[in-house]
Amino acid sequence: MNMERYQQVFENNRRWAREKVEQNRNFFRILAKEQTPDFLYIGCADSRVPASEIMGLEPGDVFVHRNIANIFDNIDPNANGVLQYAIEALGVKHIVVCGHYGCGGVKAAMQSNDLGGLNGWLRNIRDVYRHNRNELNAIHDEGKRFRRLVELNVYEQCTNVIKTAFVQKSFLSKGYPTVHGWVYDLEDGLIQDLQVDFHGVLQEIREIYHLD
Repeated sequence: MNMERYQQVFENNRRWAREKVEQNRNFFRILAKEQTPDFLYIGCADSRVPASEIMGLEPGDVFVHRNIANIFDNIDPNANGVLQYAIEALGVKHIVVCGHYGCGGVKAAMQSNDLGGLNGWLRNIRDVYRHNRNELNAIHDEGKRFRRLVELNVYEQCTNVIKTAFVQKSFLSKGYPTVHGWVYDLEDGLIQDLQVDFHGVLQEIREIYHLD
């Protein structure tokens, strides 16, 4: 184990904390009192996609939930607990589902391989492929098909978030949060807004998922 690399983390932390205090001597005192983020970020656990940094925001601005391939599974108690707390306790105004091109989880789901314990998790993405197989199979370039599945997975997870009672009840009573779908490009560091039609999706799914 590279202990030098490990110890460097603490030196980095001290330098970061010192710089924050130099910029604002009350930074940590204010931050310690409460968090009032406007955003809930549901993203991939990939180490190359750090939520606050790519958004250009500070500690306290973004409440974050991450997992393999930015899945929001409606029976996942972890994800649902984060969502409920973000809406009911923190009052977030925006919920962002952010995927990224080159996602290893999405790529694994495209393969016809038995991946053991990951099979159940990746089934979420394989179902996205199944529902969109005509569009995806018509894309002959494998790289472009991969990128499109990343986007379609984001759309699907946004829909899963909108299905929840937490989102529906809060939006109907308060006018927020709204749900957005993004894709981050590892090759240029830019975020693409997929322009998810939140109001349209909400209206459509409420014919079945009418939970308020």
